Amino acid sequence: MSLYDISAKTISGEEKTLADYKGKVLLIVNTASQCGLTPQYKGLQELHERFQDKGLAVLGFPCNQFAGQEPGTAEEIVAFCDRNYGVTFPLFAKIDVNGPNTHPLYQFLKSNVPDGENQDIEWNFAKFLVDKNGKVAKRIGARVQPEEIAADIEALI
Repeated sequence: MSLYDISAKTISGEEKTLADYKGKVLLIVNTASQCGLTPQYKGLQELHERFQDKGLAVLGFPCNQFAGQEPGTAEEIVAFCDRNYGVTFPLFAKIDVNGPNTHPLYQFLKSNVPDGENQDIEWNFAKFLVDKNGKVAKRIGARVQPEEIAADIEALI
């Protein structure tokens, strides 16, 4: 199975295949609205604005698995992201990134990290950088600020 065989529901409930992002560099992030790291939305939006025309797609996947920090409905999440951070990059429906109900996307990402470490996601705002061919290029920790990975993105686009 490739990354492009996986589909996920958008935050508005539509099924979307990752094949729609073929040829793009992807920054995939599990997000939360009530986390100490939530201000990273600002940096993610800035990366989106800076690199979207050069082939980057930032994809946000809300997750409520870490201290219940994403309790809202889809509508509440969208309103929060728009009101506080002006988020225009794609958001998807809430998913699990660890455990028995791990979304297939996160099963794929964790099992295809270049260093071979298939570890659980440690917290909100863990990031995966995927190259234009759908291969996981890098796993980036939750505490790494989005602006710190601009050079990694530039190297792939």
